[in-house]
Amino acid sequence: MFTYENGAAVCRTPLLATVTALVLAGVLAQPATPRAEAAPAAFVHPGVTVSKGQLDFVRAKVDAGAQPWKGAFDRMLASKYADLSRTPKPRAIVECGSYSNPDNGCTDEREDAIAAYTQALAWYVTRDERYARKAVQLMDAWSAVIRDHTNSNAPLQTGWAGSSWPRAAEIIKHTYSGGWAGSGRFAAMLREVYLPEVVNGSHSNGNWELSMMEAAVGIAVHLEDKASYDKAMARFRTRTAAFVYLASDGELPRTVPSQNLDTRDKIVRYWQGQSTFVTGLTQETCRDLTHTGYGISAISHVAETSRIQGQDLYGTDIGERLRQALGFQAKYELGAAVPSWLCGGSLHLGLGPVTEVGYNAMGHRLGMPMTNTRALTERNRPAGSNNLFVAWETLTHAGNPG
Repeated sequence: MFTYENGAAVCRTPLLATVTALVLAGVLAQPATPRAEAAPAAFVHPGVTVSKGQLDFVRAKVDAGAQPWKGAFDRMLASKYADLSRTPKPRAIVECGSYSNPDNGCTDEREDAIAAYTQALAWYVTRDERYARKAVQLMDAWSAVIRDHTNSNAPLQTGWAGSSWPRAAEIIKHTYSGGWAGSGRFAAMLREVYLPEVVNGSHSNGNWELSMMEAAVGIAVHLEDKASYDKAMARFRTRTAAFVYLASDGELPRTVPSQNLDTRDKIVRYWQGQSTFVTGLTQETCRDLTHTGYGISAISHVAETSRIQGQDLYGTDIGERLRQALGFQAKYELGAAVPSWLCGGSLHLGLGPVTEVGYNAMGHRLGMPMTNTRALTERNRPAGSNNLFVAWETLTHAGNPG
């Protein structure tokens, strides 16, 4: 049995408390299939990042002209992604090199996927069927054409676009009664083109695989694929633990076994040369806060999808890693002086619009202390899109009880 004290879960069963403490400290391995990883008996729809209850909350707030939702909605409608004259640009082969160079369909794919999600949100809030039909047009155009992703950034590109597509599809398939004849072909696209590229991971950098697992989890929900859901969630938990450091991990951060980071020197190099480890530091903090934000955002999206599906990770070490990572990065994004022991005394800022989901879940809904995250979140409202896989999260998650 668990209770909450100062925002932290405390176990009241002595034996279970001891085992839990040892697991969090890394002394005992986590179970191969913990309950929080298991797919639900029946999937909830719409259920990727946003639920019907959350969408109803948003619609009511926008209709009432309440802030910050009305301002966030107006910003979304004014964006290029909500343009009803948008023409999809599908390709059979999307080729993406490092930093999308070459960019043969990379930007087009990501932005059409975000546009489909944007149009789906606009449909739900306004009930204007033109937006639903535009979302369908975008999804149908890509599902009729795309066959593969190639070049070095293929796994990451698939993860980014594959995170947005199921969000759009969930809203349209499960709330729009006007019909979507191509929904089966779209599901086949997710199953055959996207899922095989992401579900097994890439053994690459932290934000890559976290984004890939976000896509895999969302796709699994839309396809009601329990085996893929379980596989992606297990990899997600391992990767999250290796991305965000907690003091309870011990002297060194956790690692992904397949990466062979078996010495302190290897770990320090992998953590961008950072040799002092403190709670909330991430594997990419010393690279830049932009890539760090990609990983944090993916963690929050998977945790939110998992909560909607009935397994709440916010009260576990996953939630604590997310809370601490948000707070640590937000402190410096807000202007705190960077100490000499951290990244040589210099940080590359630019966290991005990635704080709303985690802050709403833990700071607002659960009442956990998140002072820095709250300040940064409120300063940045209304949050827009990073043009990769994050979009409109002030609208969908600000103050949302879920």
